Amino acid sequence: MAGDTISKLTHIECSICGEHHDPEAVQTICTTCGRALVARYDLEAAKATLTREALGQRVASMWRYEEVMPIRRREHIVSLGEGMTALLATPRLGARAGASDLWVKDEGSNPTGTFKARGISAALSKAVELGVTEVGMPTAGNAGAATAAYAARAGIAAHVAMPADTPAAMMDEVRTYGGSLKLIDGLISDAGAWIADQAAERGWFAMATLKEPYRVEGKKTMGYELWEQFDGRLPDAILYPTGGGTGLIGMWKAFGELEAMGLIGSERPRMIVVQSEGCAPIVRAYDAGADRAEPWADATTIAPGIRVPVAFADDLILQAVRESNGDAITVSDNEIRNAILEVTRAEGIDVCPEGAATFAGMQKLIAGGRLDADSRIVLFNTGTGLKHPELRVTA
Repeated sequence: MAGDTISKLTHIECSICGEHHDPEAVQTICTTCGRALVARYDLEAAKATLTREALGQRVASMWRYEEVMPIRRREHIVSLGEGMTALLATPRLGARAGASDLWVKDEGSNPTGTFKARGISAALSKAVELGVTEVGMPTAGNAGAATAAYAARAGIAAHVAMPADTPAAMMDEVRTYGGSLKLIDGLISDAGAWIADQAAERGWFAMATLKEPYRVEGKKTMGYELWEQFDGRLPDAILYPTGGGTGLIGMWKAFGELEAMGLIGSERPRMIVVQSEGCAPIVRAYDAGADRAEPWADATTIAPGIRVPVAFADDLILQAVRESNGDAITVSDNEIRNAILEVTRAEGIDVCPEGAATFAGMQKLIAGGRLDADSRIVLFNTGTGLKHPELRVTA
């Protein structure tokens, strides 16, 4: 469909220093202080048309929230039908942990099988609108697969770098979609350094987590969907497997936008970070009362999506957790393995290891008196378990 969108995008703004930037210029980070940029909208204008009644008549994808998405022309939207994923009541799973009102937001039904489709769709759409023809993506696996798929959809080139020990299924996806793949001996931070060097040399647009303004806009739609699927209310707590933290930051942004449009009040869910014991920079910083997280040495876990030794927007993650009276907890790889079986066998949800980590984390929080078992809790399963044949039960 051609024509103008009803986006109310006004500018992009530095999340730290507040400097305003032109949303029609190709940009990665703030040119003043080097920190993450976020999109801003005329929310007073947006609220005239963004209503629950209007949304009910719109496309069943994340692009239904057009007023608060950054694309000016509909023909620039690069979509494979991402968003509007199932929000599932899980009473049997809840009973195992004593949680009386437990839900799972199942992102595994997104294109390429994970929530990464949301952020990549938004970022790549804006890149196409601004004339970008080649992108570079460092990844722990799933974002690279999504980038290759959406680049194929857009007809542009994708260059992906990922750790050499990434699950083979994710490598195969990148190659199958036609992306160029570089395997790195190291972690996602090392892949990020390689992409940054190559992008500077070859003129690619680098799309590293929160080092461009628009991936967070796709991820924030998870927050809008929770509001819509819960009939205009928000849950009491959200447990989110946290690597780069784009989704957590995005949902926190969405809740602020909803309040500014008069669609909710000041209530907010508790935003709860779940990380692996083998890579927990955010949890360590939260426990220490620090504003920034130090890089994690020798990061290791069976959940590649949360094997992120340093998050570029660590300060924004910690800010959202503290402002929401949230929490942060670690789980072991053994607890993740056990949780995979518990979730899949109790509810038939094919959970990824990162999603399973949230159930393991919730069990520990409830047992420790840090989470009200009678509150409405949402766990994020960020992808399908089919991505991880190495973790499947074979006998």
